[in-house]
Amino acid sequence: MSSTSVYSIRIDARVKKMIEEIPDRNLQEEIRTLIEQAVKRKRKEQLLAQARERQQVLPSGMPAAQAVREDRDAR
Repeated sequence: MSSTSVYSIRIDARVKKMIEEIPDRNLQEEIRTLIEQAVKRKRKEQLLAQARERQQVLPSGMPAAQAVREDRDAR
């Protein structure tokens, strides 16, 4: 069971009026989906930046292809 919470944002009065004029009042789900996608994209960017940062800190080692070959040869 997922729980929900309320997150308030301020929008321009023009945008609110446009939303109210749209006959399809099911914009809530679309807005939720857009927010979720934006948050996931930002989170991926953050994780990628952290991975790149860690990669720069790690010392250069054996290339992955060489490690895979050695592992296969050991069998």
